[in-house]
Amino acid sequence: MAKTIVGLFDDGDEVQAVVRELTTMGIARDQISLMANRGEMSAAASPESAPETTTSGEDAMTGAGIGAMAGGIGGLIVGLVALPIPGLGPVIAAGPIAAALTGAGIGAVTGGVIGALTHVGVPAEHAHHYAEGVRRGGTLVTVNAPEDLAAQVASVMNDHHAVDVNERAAKWRESGWKGFDANAPVLSADEIQRERSLYANRDLGRGQVAFPVVEERLEVGKREVDRGAVRVSSRVVERPVEQQVQLRDEHLKVARRAVDRPLNAADRSAFREGTMEFKETVEEPVVAKTARVVEEVVVDKDVTQRTQTVRETVKSTEVDVDQDALQRLSQPGERNSQSPASPSRR
Repeated sequence: MAKTIVGLFDDGDEVQAVVRELTTMGIARDQISLMANRGEMSAAASPESAPETTTSGEDAMTGAGIGAMAGGIGGLIVGLVALPIPGLGPVIAAGPIAAALTGAGIGAVTGGVIGALTHVGVPAEHAHHYAEGVRRGGTLVTVNAPEDLAAQVASVMNDHHAVDVNERAAKWRESGWKGFDANAPVLSADEIQRERSLYANRDLGRGQVAFPVVEERLEVGKREVDRGAVRVSSRVVERPVEQQVQLRDEHLKVARRAVDRPLNAADRSAFREGTMEFKETVEEPVVAKTARVVEEVVVDKDVTQRTQTVRETVKSTEVDVDQDALQRLSQPGERNSQSPASPSRR
């Protein structure tokens, strides 16, 4: 037999941790519901600025500005939607509760959120508490868990500081709260932040509350920036040149001359037939080219060091402790419960 475990959380990081642990222990993603007030995450929290229709999937996570909490668990739960709820204003929801809010126009009728909560197994007597908790900026997580895992699921929620809704409702009643009212005005982001500050003060008795003191530290690095360049290019050009050279030409001359002398031995061959050939030659220029390196263009770089002072501003937080406020909280008539927070189980 399955049981419904319900937890209300003030811290979105705790919600992420709870959902991750639940999926790790084997709880099916479609058995985990989530509902969170988007008033403090979006630029406006009034009904007039709320979406007219539901938005699902990636649009709900990017267009609606739902913050890092929803983005961190968007892949762990199913059916993420953004929609306006009477009395709550713009909310995000996922899982079975999202289906209950969007089914049959539940989210558009007065008291619809109470009906959706009871539909997913939240006890009717606690549905008003959890709806009001979401209205005041909390995030609601419900789990439809197998009976053998119910105690473990409740332990996970308690380990991550689930709100004690009975104690929280008692504090609301001291200020005149009588139950969730779908016609109540939607809280602004500043009002939600004041509510959370009040919870933190009243929860001091259950354990330590840490206020981080944050400061920025200046880290100066360096990077190279181009400040100019020298471009060296080579190209081939042609130019006319000339050089003089001495050339030799031969010319044959044939002439007849009259002689009268006795025949000698050399002349005896004259009575033989034969042919002799004589050639004349001329010289002509022969051009050859050789390449030689006649100059070098050398590019070098001079490196110098310089010191520059970097001036910037850094931020830090300061935590002021109001001792008078602590004294007021400890005055008689202010009830501070020491009981641990515990999610509801059905």
